[in-house]
Amino acid sequence: MSFHADVSATFDADGAEPFHVDAAFEVERGESLVILGPSGSGKTLLLETVAGFHSHDGLVTLDGQRVSGTPPEKRDFGFVFQDYALFPHMTVRENVAFGRKYHDDIRDPDTLLDELGVGGLTNRYPPTLSGGEQQRVALARALAVRPEVMLLDEPLAALDVPTRQALRDDLADVLSDVTAVYVTHNRTTARALADRIAVMNDGQVVQVGTPEDVFERPDSPLVARFTGSNVVDLDDAPSIREAVDSGGGVVAIRPESITLGDDGDVRGTVERIVREDATNRVTVAVDETTVEVFTDRPLAVGDGVWLTVPDDVHVCRTHAATSA
Repeated sequence: MSFHADVSATFDADGAEPFHVDAAFEVERGESLVILGPSGSGKTLLLETVAGFHSHDGLVTLDGQRVSGTPPEKRDFGFVFQDYALFPHMTVRENVAFGRKYHDDIRDPDTLLDELGVGGLTNRYPPTLSGGEQQRVALARALAVRPEVMLLDEPLAALDVPTRQALRDDLADVLSDVTAVYVTHNRTTARALADRIAVMNDGQVVQVGTPEDVFERPDSPLVARFTGSNVVDLDDAPSIREAVDSGGGVVAIRPESITLGDDGDVRGTVERIVREDATNRVTVAVDETTVEVFTDRPLAVGDGVWLTVPDDVHVCRTHAATSA
């Protein structure tokens, strides 16, 4: 089974320029494709269009059969909304069983809720649940109809960090053998859940590949920046250019691949130090540019430091769209 979408749609809003989504992707059976991109890039509009919530040009097929033009409830998709979209006047069990309205054979709600760790909530109402509990119920409702494809719109975005981490682990298990398209702006979530990643910007898919492809070998400065790489124009950083033995161009260097020590390839000056969980993210000025590196070393702004950069830095293919 494969799921294919190649759609084009225009969205109008009062006081704003029309926004165009023109994007294509394909997902194989059991694969999780994560659509990753900044806010406003069109990720949710693309997912909702594929689900049938918006009219569009183009084609959506499931196992070679066209589903374009059919209503959402007939497309054999399960949809998990960012804001949960549970019916507040229905119990948890009634929410999960709602699919019986359109499907003859659904999974047992109580069994599903038990599997997702919220079996004790069956008679509660959504307004009495925490965000994490509501999201698990929403996931159970989507899975109940035995969908061919799961579509998930940033279901972790509104959760606190510990809850988000726990539910992300649960989703990794749930989606391990499910065909899924997952929308997010969160790089950590993308790397944790994706078999492949489609990076989206300004209504278009600008790169598709494995997580390693996208994060280690970004096609453009835009993708490199959004996935957390340093983007360095070697004309502005002759010290780095000499260290990597490159004649020029724009390169992407992962912060975690740069080491900071008592000696190295490149001399720089600490400009900023930000604590991130168990490490520090340090901004270092080098020549006419800056790079970021992670370190546990005690440092202060203004310190001189040595950096060692990898020899095999990735040269971005294009210089277009350099801001995310």
